[in-house]
Amino acid sequence: MEGIEYLATGRRKSATARVYLRPGKGTFRINGRSFEEYFPNDTLKLLIRQPLLITGTAEKFDILINVKGGGATGQAGAIRHGMARALVGYNKELHKALRKAGLLTRDSRIKERKKYGQKGARARFQFSKR
Repeated sequence: MEGIEYLATGRRKSATARVYLRPGKGTFRINGRSFEEYFPNDTLKLLIRQPLLITGTAEKFDILINVKGGGATGQAGAIRHGMARALVGYNKELHKALRKAGLLTRDSRIKERKKYGQKGARARFQFSKR
């Protein structure tokens, strides 16, 4: 069992997460910090644990995560995506359950670029007739 690890990359918005699953007791380390320290928000904690709860593998792995870019929500989504992909690498039979829950599909919604001659992506400058 020594040296076995499952690696996957997850992405959401502008965040990228590299997720390493190693056989263990269920501890999380995110950028060298504990899970509770990195994500104080309970909603994001639940979002991240979702792939483990669906597959019933919450206590089987020690999870090491390197995440960069984006904000808290984007990083949580990237971690969730990466964990789901790593779990499929661990066991192909988990693919069906994770696919049904929609965890293997990358959320492709990203910020729309600002257009020239406009205030933002969609917003225009105020029109003045006179």
